[in-house]
Amino acid sequence: MNNFEENVRKALTSPLNQGEMPDADSVGTVGSPDCGDMLRMWLKFTEKDGKKVIDRATFQSFGCQTAIAVASMATELLKGKTIEQARAMTADELSGDLGTLPPMKIHCGQLVEGALRSALDGGSVDQKASVSTLSDEMKRPEGNVKITFLPTAD
Repeated sequence: MNNFEENVRKALTSPLNQGEMPDADSVGTVGSPDCGDMLRMWLKFTEKDGKKVIDRATFQSFGCQTAIAVASMATELLKGKTIEQARAMTADELSGDLGTLPPMKIHCGQLVEGALRSALDGGSVDQKASVSTLSDEMKRPEGNVKITFLPTAD
């Protein structure tokens, strides 16, 4: 197992900041239920030294293990960043200690970067009541794709 695979495995053992944030200031969603990869990111801001900074970030993902690992890493890296600093971060930087994403996993970093940019570019929670959960969006029939969730074993 190479370093990247080992780092992803470690990140998946205890993903950080996973789940909805009811008191978020901004929400961003990217992806498509048609292809199966979707990621939503919630941001909560605070003021520090007269600047608006990210206090907390959480995520919810329907995607591969790498997307979950990158999102987990990114939500930690975003804490304390100004909006400008966060907007300047690349998918590679958001991957943090996971290391450079292999070519077939670059889209995972781009998914996380896209959700972050969506949240930073006005993913307002003023419309929160109309924002469905990511699970609801995955269940919505579109085209000829059908997704069925199976019960998990306890």
